[in-house]
Amino acid sequence: MQKPALDIHEIPSPGKWFLLSIQHLFAMFGSTVLVPFLTGLDPAIALITSGIGTLTFILITKGQMPSYLGSSFAFIAPIIAAKASGGPGAAMMGAFLAGLVYSIVAIIIKRLGSGWIMKLLPSVVVGPVIMVIGLGLAATAVNMAMNDADGKYSLTNFSVALVTLAITIVFSIFGRGFFSIIPVLLGIIGGYAFAYTQGLVDFQKVIDAKWFAVPDFTIPFLTYTPGISWTIILLMVPVAVVTISEHIGHQIVLGNVINRDLFQKPGLHRSLLGDGVATMLASLLGGPPSVTYGENIGVLAITRAYSVYLFVGSAVMAIVFGFVGKISALISTIPTPVMGGVSILLFGIIASSGLRTMIDDKIDFGEKRNLVIASVILVLGIGGAVIHIGQSFQVEGMALSAIIGVLLNLVLPEAKKGE
Repeated sequence: MQKPALDIHEIPSPGKWFLLSIQHLFAMFGSTVLVPFLTGLDPAIALITSGIGTLTFILITKGQMPSYLGSSFAFIAPIIAAKASGGPGAAMMGAFLAGLVYSIVAIIIKRLGSGWIMKLLPSVVVGPVIMVIGLGLAATAVNMAMNDADGKYSLTNFSVALVTLAITIVFSIFGRGFFSIIPVLLGIIGGYAFAYTQGLVDFQKVIDAKWFAVPDFTIPFLTYTPGISWTIILLMVPVAVVTISEHIGHQIVLGNVINRDLFQKPGLHRSLLGDGVATMLASLLGGPPSVTYGENIGVLAITRAYSVYLFVGSAVMAIVFGFVGKISALISTIPTPVMGGVSILLFGIIASSGLRTMIDDKIDFGEKRNLVIASVILVLGIGGAVIHIGQSFQVEGMALSAIIGVLLNLVLPEAKKGE
């Protein structure tokens, strides 16, 4: 193992602290802003809640897990559906309940250990559900890339999307050092510049915006009266099955990078609790649910600068940026086809990572049990299957496929050796 450039509790010099914190901010920025852009939430609030969530996570894990928490892609479709069903307040209540599930699971793991959750969520279930997240959003990405504001085909918009996609791919494949960590951000910047030449960017919002501005937070009992329905519960809560699995995977990778057993110290229960509390806090302010970011783990692996103080720095910067009105206005001027071009790659990568999960665990599709579980999850999730019971009880899409996948895994017998 190479000696770390900065160990976990090592305080960097001011100059190094600033530069390395900015790098982590850039690494998470594109994805964290994309989620609220797609779901109709406020990107400024997403930045603020990601910073608050990261600081909360660091506090709960006793400063022993250098991680950044950004917006979760798994909740994109459920948030859109929940907003359509009951408005932004309903989506936030659903996110709060999903975060509460994290906390409950953390308490159970504290009491019983983590073996049971690994049995409940094997890769043959998690992999296809992650694929559903990406492939289920494929049509959204293509429509954003290809159509104008009226929903009609636009060659100009599609060309902007393809240029954005090309720039993102080039930096993903050929980027070196710092540039290899922020291909999404570079793709957005390059696509934005090209969109400007095509007349798709209007800077009037930026000119009119104030330097300091308080975002329109969505706060229970102030901006809406919270309420819980079975529809919202079944839209949002089952997604925790996927994000908990994603969280576990990130902690395994992070432990390998920093050469520590994070399941033992500070413990999986603490990291899950930190993630859950961060999601609940975000929901109380109108931000998207949180998840630990693999992009920032990649930065750690390259720089070998593991200091948790770097994440404190980037979290504080994110919170400050959220209150800078000019930055919020600039984000809102990003044309839809630019985000569509980036989404084509990101959603595809999400789907591919689900496939990789099964490959890494050597899932044998010669075994009929595995084939059945994966096939049912994929078709139900991507096909948009829905169960209606009465007028208010509804389970659909990814949530339904996740639930049925878990049930199939528990019910179907495993093949005996040699059978």
